[in-house]
Amino acid sequence: MLKWIQGGISAVTGIAEPEYGSEYIHTVTDRVKGKQPYRETTREDLNWLSPDHTNVETATFYFSDLNTGVVGFFQIIHSNIIGLHLQAQFTFRIYDSHNPTKLNLWTSTKLEDFRVEGPNFYAKDLFVELNEEDNEYHFKSSVNPRSTVDLRIRRMTPGCKVGDDPSTYYGDNIEEPWGCVRHVFWPRNSIVGTINVKVPVESESDDEEGATADKNEETEAGANAEPAAAEEAKEEATEGNSEQDDEESYESEEAEVLEDRQITFSEEDPAYSMFVLAFQGMKPHHAAKAWNFMYFHSKENTAVLMEFTTPKSYANTKVSFGILTDNSNILSVTIDNDFKHLNAEVDDVGWNVPKEISIDYEGFTVDVTDEEIANQEETEIHESKKVVANVNSKLANLVERIDVMNEIPNFIKSIVSGVSGTKPYIYQYAVDGSSLQINGAPVQKGITWIEVTFISESEEITEESYDEA
Repeated sequence: MLKWIQGGISAVTGIAEPEYGSEYIHTVTDRVKGKQPYRETTREDLNWLSPDHTNVETATFYFSDLNTGVVGFFQIIHSNIIGLHLQAQFTFRIYDSHNPTKLNLWTSTKLEDFRVEGPNFYAKDLFVELNEEDNEYHFKSSVNPRSTVDLRIRRMTPGCKVGDDPSTYYGDNIEEPWGCVRHVFWPRNSIVGTINVKVPVESESDDEEGATADKNEETEAGANAEPAAAEEAKEEATEGNSEQDDEESYESEEAEVLEDRQITFSEEDPAYSMFVLAFQGMKPHHAAKAWNFMYFHSKENTAVLMEFTTPKSYANTKVSFGILTDNSNILSVTIDNDFKHLNAEVDDVGWNVPKEISIDYEGFTVDVTDEEIANQEETEIHESKKVVANVNSKLANLVERIDVMNEIPNFIKSIVSGVSGTKPYIYQYAVDGSSLQINGAPVQKGITWIEVTFISESEEITEESYDEA
């Protein structure tokens, strides 16, 4: 069978792919090698793509309150399965990195009567709108009584993307690819407004230390949750299954005693936000075998790193891009990055999970031209135009370990795990006290949100499994 036919079938059915080789992956980072990677986003870049073939799009707004340690995200997931099943979801996470047992809430709610209009999204009891100046989103949702939000996210720096077209394409013809991955960012924003949540009332007789131990034990065992990657898989479930899940969730919530809490980010004391609009036009286990994601906020700077490694079918290709900002400007967009997993240990599900991460960035300031970079040996770019940075963080606060396979029906699970050797888990961390250093300046402390995702594995789990050759 011709490779392009195999690719088309596997992209829809989820079956295992042959080894195409590096010529079948066209990365965004390859296209900007020897050039200035930074491009500022336009309003058009923020439009929902919403094609008529299998895909999932997410608009995710992360938030970090440096004063309280409260972090989380609110997100729209818009997916299309085989051009036949269109679905949308509102997901929400809030977590207190200082007192995890006091606040750790996840909700996921199916949306009704939804539509996209350019960069805007509308559904029953929810809307996301970009203003005419292209510098502020208004996100309002009351679709889930346990997590209602009314927030405004205003850019503090320009939006950015890697190159003119921030997409990685899969297939033998970049003009007619059989898969695509795309990201655009607002890396540093202020966020104001209110979040209202309903959380379980903590029993006065609970021993705090025991409660923490119980939570850690539950997390290590892999609690049920539905983050962005898990949602994409769950979209393949029947609508009946989704309704049943919602009903069971409602019944379990009815048994809990809940209390109302309001989190306010004021104009005088806003929190920080990072926004990413992401598109994946193929099955997740075909696009990548592993992902690394991190954002860091301090009062002075923001650092973002997004990285994925393709499966062996696309030559284990690594695609990595980073963003460094000060309080109002993009300092550098980097493609020469090293995301290191440190002190890793194989856990009870078989993944080699790090206990610490270290990320090295290397790039140029955004005013350096393509010509200067291409001819840097002759032009001798001044040291002041070079940017090096490092983010280091212990992975002390495991927010959740998500078993993605636990979110999909058994018949799909048997196909994916049996044929593709897929075992997807997402490890989410929120850490207050991580460090950032840029160009040898004093080390800053700030809050990081980190996600380490393993999707497909080698024949044998070893310490080198993450870097499978």
